Parts: sequence; C-alpha cells; structure tokens
Amino acid sequence: MELIRVRPELYMITLDFGTAYLWRDEEGDGGGEALTLVDTGIAGSADDVEAAVRRAGSDPAALRRIVLTHHHEDHTGSAAELARRWGAEVVAHRLDAPVVRGEQAPAPPVLSPFEEEIRAGLPPLPPAPPCPVDREVEDGEVLGFGGGAVVVHVPGHTDGSIALHLPGPGVLFTGDAVANVGGRTMLGVFNTDPARAADALRRLASLPVETAVFGHGDPVATGASAALRSAVEQLPQG
Repeated sequence: MELIRVRPELYMITLDFGTAYLWRDEEGDGGGEALTLVDTGIAGSADDVEAAVRRAGSDPAALRRIVLTHHHEDHTGSAAELARRWGAEVVAHRLDAPVVRGEQAPAPPVLSPFEEEIRAGLPPLPPAPPCPVDREVEDGEVLGFGGGAVVVHVPGHTDGSIALHLPGPGVLFTGDAVANVGGRTMLGVFNTDPARAADALRRLASLPVETAVFGHGDPVATGASAALRSAVEQLPQG
C-alpha cells in the first residue's frame, strides 16, 4: 500500500490491485473531520485502506460515505467490509447498484485485440462480496463533500459509471472512464460500449478541472483540463 498526497485534502491510496481516494473535509464548529472514500480496491483491502487513513492523520471512524464509481471488483471489493466496520453510507449509480448488491450479473466488456492482450496479462481478481447501496444516484445529483461533488454519469465503461466533479476546488474523479498511464491521459479500457465511453470522455474534457485522479494511473495535479482534451484528440475519428 502506498499513500500519495495529491492536494491538502486529497490522498491517493495505491493498493495491491486497485486505487482508492480519500477526501477530507473539516466539519464546522470544531466538529473534526468528515471523510469520503472513492472506491475501495479488491476484496481484502479493508485493512490497508484503514492503515492509509490513519497514516494520513485521520480516524477511520470519521468515514461518512463510500462512493463507488462503478461496479467492477477492483473498485467495490472492500466496500461492504469498510461500510460494516464504520457505518459509512455507500453511494453508487442507480444502474450499477444491482450489480454491487449482487442482484444482477455484470455486462461483459467489448474488447479490442489490444485489450485482449492486456486482459491476458492480468491476475484473476477475487469477486467482490455483495454490498448494500444506501444511496442510488443519477446524473447531476450533488454529494455533501468537497463543497458539493456533482455526480457526472459517464456510461460506456459500465452502464452506471460515474465521475465526480468538485467545481469549487476544480477536482475530478474519473473512475475508469479515463486512465493516465505512462504520462499519457487516455480513454479507459474494457468498456461495455466503446462509443458511449468515448462520448463520456468528451463530456469530462468539457469540464473546468485543475486536478484529475483516475481509477488507473497517476494523478494529474495541475492542468488536468488540457490533459483531458489531449485524450479526446487521440480518439479515433469518424
């Protein structure tokens, strides 16, 4: 596990497989902190996530919500355990919530030959235990952290994939709609609908963003809007 401070209020937690993000808000009137976790890594990552929260100088008991950008097991695997331990509200898009709860099978991705090669080199991942979803969200809803985190529905990776845009601090959590690997910001892979995924990237690139963090890859701490526009320029034309 590695902990990286992206901004004063934002930490990236790199796990054995998968990435989680910790956002810290100060509660008013000396009420301490309120923590939000975005994604949770694979099953079995709960202890590492808690250790990262403590290393960041926070108390896991202050965890108020867990936001899941989509239903894949490297994002939802430890959500049920962390929510059980700390009583955090679990948030997911309405279309992915049945998969997170274990009520519906996920749709398979449409893979290019390049993506087939990537998948062949990945280790098998443990299934994510079913997790209750306390709040099902839609596009445009606002979550109570970071001065108001706007839910941006970005279908294509999964039907219910979401990004989170914090207009005040200019932060974007992209989930797997976008990746940033080897210094290159690009469309995420393993999409159920590649055309919709490309449209989702175009939408995210239209947002005013200073800092972007991704489901896979390094953060872009400054100038993220330009990086996202560059990713759009790399999309196939036509």
